[in-house]
Amino acid sequence: MKKLLARYDIFLTVVFFVLAIPAGYFEIFSLLEDQTLSFRHILRMTYGNPKLVNPGSDVVLVNTDEAFFREYKSFPLRRTDIAKIAANLRQLGAKVVALDVLLDFPSSYGEDEPTAKILQETGNVLVVSQVHVAGESKKLNYPTEVIRNVTRSGYTNISSFSSLSTSMSRFRIFPEVAQLKDGWPLAVQAVALYLGAEPRLEGRILKIGDALSISLDHFNSFFIDFPRLLPGIKYLSQIPNKGHSALEFLDLTNQDTEELAYFVKDKIVVVGDISEVSHDWFDTPVGTVYGVEIVANTIDTLLKGASLQPASFPVEVLSTLTFMLGLLLAGQFQHPAIRWMASLVLFSGFIALAAVQYVYYDLVLAMSYILVAGLLGFLVINLRAFLLERGQKTMIKSAFGQYLSPKVVDILVKDPSKLSLGGEQREMTAFFSDVAGFSTISEKLTPQELVQLLNEYLTAMCDIIAHYDGTVDKFEGDAIIAFWGAPLDQPDHARLACLASIDMQKHMVEMRARLAGEGRPPMKVRIGLNSGPMVVGNMGSAQRMDYTIMGDAVNLAARLEGANKFYSTYTMLSQFTHKQAEAFVDARHLDVVRVVGKKEPIGIYQLLDRKGEVTGQLADCVAEYNKGLERYQSGNFAGALEEFAKALAIMPDDGPSLTYRERCQEYLKNPPPTDWDGVFQFTSKG
Repeated sequence: MKKLLARYDIFLTVVFFVLAIPAGYFEIFSLLEDQTLSFRHILRMTYGNPKLVNPGSDVVLVNTDEAFFREYKSFPLRRTDIAKIAANLRQLGAKVVALDVLLDFPSSYGEDEPTAKILQETGNVLVVSQVHVAGESKKLNYPTEVIRNVTRSGYTNISSFSSLSTSMSRFRIFPEVAQLKDGWPLAVQAVALYLGAEPRLEGRILKIGDALSISLDHFNSFFIDFPRLLPGIKYLSQIPNKGHSALEFLDLTNQDTEELAYFVKDKIVVVGDISEVSHDWFDTPVGTVYGVEIVANTIDTLLKGASLQPASFPVEVLSTLTFMLGLLLAGQFQHPAIRWMASLVLFSGFIALAAVQYVYYDLVLAMSYILVAGLLGFLVINLRAFLLERGQKTMIKSAFGQYLSPKVVDILVKDPSKLSLGGEQREMTAFFSDVAGFSTISEKLTPQELVQLLNEYLTAMCDIIAHYDGTVDKFEGDAIIAFWGAPLDQPDHARLACLASIDMQKHMVEMRARLAGEGRPPMKVRIGLNSGPMVVGNMGSAQRMDYTIMGDAVNLAARLEGANKFYSTYTMLSQFTHKQAEAFVDARHLDVVRVVGKKEPIGIYQLLDRKGEVTGQLADCVAEYNKGLERYQSGNFAGALEEFAKALAIMPDDGPSLTYRERCQEYLKNPPPTDWDGVFQFTSKG
């Protein structure tokens, strides 16, 4: 646990997510969060509950646009005509008329008095005020006093929660302003008049009578649930029967009042300007929306109960910490592809979860803060993994480059998981070699000549081992210890070891001829091979470690290398190696023996050559030798002696035949016990 906590990538990732919690709570970078809201709201409009996402039927828009002003032949709209439109709407049955028109300065044409008179007679008409924020102080900018005295008002100036973005997704209520006369937003005032109730704040709950109870977030705001628009329709006012030109309601003479009444009766009508010159449009999660449409959408959202709700602080904290733990767990995978895939699943899963919660369950989870923290954590975790991987590759090249083939090193560098740095037991083949009579050779050479000879020999032998993907364990003077089967899995480790040994002995034939021609002493090499379970891994002290092998099977290979002396052979392998490689090499059965330190008898073989490549005198000699060995094992020492004599007639220096001739002669003089089992007991290590 201490090592885990000490990792800088985990520490930094935790810091990122801990900082994301207050950043999300105080909405430090709303610009990015607004983009996630846009993405989710588009999905909501497409797949959400139709009752919530379709435009409500209780709100109607009456607009002035370019076509209106061309017909009207004047700009701006006169205040008395604004009042006349409101009066006509009320006459047609509109329950509430909200005029999205700011009348905060006296009319230059003396229209305030007649306008106020019309509005007073009309009733249930709302006009616009504005909130002015000066530091902690907030005050209302009301309509002119004349109009204010006969109407109610509500503020419409809303702003983005980000200083970098103008996108608006929520409507904020100012509790301190709500204590003032008409200190509510225009949309709240319209809904209150529509329901015949007064709005009030109870903590973070906006209540309008007993019918509506709207939960507010810690900013005292609620999300505007922008409705779905039909294909090809960009603005709410373009929906048939939803938006109407103010021309229809300016003069009811010669108008079909019954048809107009059908559109506005018992509804909230919002009157506003959507002409280009007004510049009254805003960015929202669903694109550009006119200010009057934002008022209408806010009213519609309130009437539907403002179902979109931000997740509570505990839920946000839980989702943040859960994502963090998921990212830390994904970062524990060693393989980059798996680590990246797990991280991708985590990010995709969270985005999908947040989208589903928004679309179907009306829950708004903060996304951008978690995703930014997650991205930073992902980068730090993978940076550390990259640096570790690079260091690991350097370590592998440094540690294994001197005694592994370049091909094996490249495989380990590409996939370090193939390397087990701890001790493990594997089925492997151990290789031991030693130069026969090395002491005698060293006496004939100067130290410089001896070093040169050794370097030539060891280089050639190691090149052959590397060619067959073997691992050089260590050098002990002229001796070489190597193995096959680690660090890579090599199911054919016995075959590779045997082929390498064959090539080594063939190389030594050429090398002896060259040394003789140079006047240098010849070299003969004894090799022992054994296959079996061995422990392999980094072993040693904390200051110095070697990648090496240990175990009884290793010791047996060392014994077989020395046992070559008893048979005058140069490559000996155990029955275990022979069994695994006999399909690929030719070997002659030498004996069944008990080596020093072992009770169980072991079959031993002399490695001759690749399968089918033993020919000429050696093949003839081995044929006679096998006949002699068969008679020897049956206890017919005299008959065996005759066959070994035939083998020696073919190859006078055949070591195994010489060994058995001497042994048969001894047994003829001093017969073995009657319970003799044919097993030869070594009395020394060789």
